[in-house]
Amino acid sequence: MRRFLLIAHRVPPTGEFTLNDLAGGGGRMDEVARAVSTAFTLSNDLRRDTEMTIVFSAAPPPVARKVELVGARLRYLNPDERSTAALLKNALVRAVDFPREFESSPGLRVASVDPAAELRAFLERPGALWLCESGGPLADSVRGGADHAFVLSDPYEPTEAERSLLEGSGVPRCSVGPRSLRTSQVIDLVHHAVDVAEATGRPAG
Repeated sequence: MRRFLLIAHRVPPTGEFTLNDLAGGGGRMDEVARAVSTAFTLSNDLRRDTEMTIVFSAAPPPVARKVELVGARLRYLNPDERSTAALLKNALVRAVDFPREFESSPGLRVASVDPAAELRAFLERPGALWLCESGGPLADSVRGGADHAFVLSDPYEPTEAERSLLEGSGVPRCSVGPRSLRTSQVIDLVHHAVDVAEATGRPAG
């Protein structure tokens, strides 16, 4: 199983943004949507062995939200950025009137969240890795047949509180290369590394 935790720092957790301004008023929802599409879509199918949690942390609890996408059950996800953003926006908007966790569409759950608690719990998962530019080679840390849990950020750096949790967790830092890449590009390279490890039974390097 491949799991991702994506921290979205500036997307309004209430879904109060327009699909015509995803990069500006949407707080870089364009990149969040692109990351979701990259995490799940294949040429003519979806990755059913993948799950993603997006933590929308632009507001404190109880306004902060998380959206969980489960590849084994996911439907209505298309490769284009706008329709993916619309799927996530719909979940966030509906969650305003639902204080408890609910499924807004098949394979997509939304709930209020304490961002720090969610990050802390994710870092305790077996095989957790922190994707950042200063880490060691990712290929040295992935193995075929193993569960992996990857933490990464949207285009904005982790906050001081998030960095403190990440550094204090002791999880390995991993990097996909020497250049600063977009979140969606990082996910693509992560999938490639794990695909190679799964196919060969060896690390991707």
